[in-house]
Amino acid sequence: MSEEILINVTPTETRVAVVENGMLQEVSLERNNHLGYLGNIYKGTVSRVLPGMQAAFIDIGLDRTAFLHASDINRVECEQMPDKPPPEPPIASLVREGDAVVVQVIKEPMGTKGARLTTNLSIPSRFLVLLPESETLAVSVRIEDEVERERLRSLLSSMRGQNGEHGYIVRTNAENTNDFALSADMSYLGKIWHCIAEQTRNSQPGECIYEDLSLPLRALRDHMHEDVEKVRIDSHEEFERLKNFTTKFLPEWTQRIEYYSAERPIFDLYGIEDEIDNALHRRTPLKSGGHLVIDQTEAMTTIDVNTGAYVGHRTLEETIYKTNLEAAQSIARHLRLRNLG
Repeated sequence: MSEEILINVTPTETRVAVVENGMLQEVSLERNNHLGYLGNIYKGTVSRVLPGMQAAFIDIGLDRTAFLHASDINRVECEQMPDKPPPEPPIASLVREGDAVVVQVIKEPMGTKGARLTTNLSIPSRFLVLLPESETLAVSVRIEDEVERERLRSLLSSMRGQNGEHGYIVRTNAENTNDFALSADMSYLGKIWHCIAEQTRNSQPGECIYEDLSLPLRALRDHMHEDVEKVRIDSHEEFERLKNFTTKFLPEWTQRIEYYSAERPIFDLYGIEDEIDNALHRRTPLKSGGHLVIDQTEAMTTIDVNTGAYVGHRTLEETIYKTNLEAAQSIARHLRLRNLG
């Protein structure tokens, strides 16, 4: 499987497309006047506690107060108690109105709803995710080789003893990575956490104390692996920034970063603009003649599968089976493409 990452930069927005075997699989967008809040860490103030909802509203300096549920306050060490997590304590015993809390955004504001928060902070890097003040040591479930999982878990355990008392998750990108790279990543995360802790002490309630990387840099950090053949970007200024970033953190990928200077718009490659346009419609056609109807609300996303113009050849059961089989592949792709997970 071959992959490419295409980055389109305009004065108003930046877009990143992940293409697998010539087909768009994932697209991300960041507007220059609104960089998003997901992953940001804030020093907030508890403005209201709602015992009947096991939740609290937190003022983090945004237009609407954000939502913090009791289940997002105490970290559950799932590896220690996988079958029976402890019951949630009453929200009133965890926070009180006026308390200062350090929280992280785990869901963007949508419609009339404010952002959703957690006090279980996580800071990602290239190979690891730092879990401050946690005992968790885990390996991504996408790394399936048990021998490799055990090797990484053993490395992580030995390194953790030398680098404080935080927890870590090994990301999928770390598969077959050596101990030097993991150690460098752990050191980098330690420096980031030191800055966050210092900023927390010196910040006022409502201030942002940590922001994630810009979209193009996040794309390199999260999506680069051995199957990615090229990263093409149509902004020379951003190209230089990516080159500097890879030289410092991902030197093995530096030669795969290319500046795209052709007259043809970069998102016209592989018909990405058309794919994005189709992803905005609630009705999505299937090759057989059937279609999906995708409706997203604040509470849920519903996907209806219709046979449409496809009438099959033999029996009703066969027609439905083939439509569902095709729909299953299309739904999996659209969950990723529309970021509905």
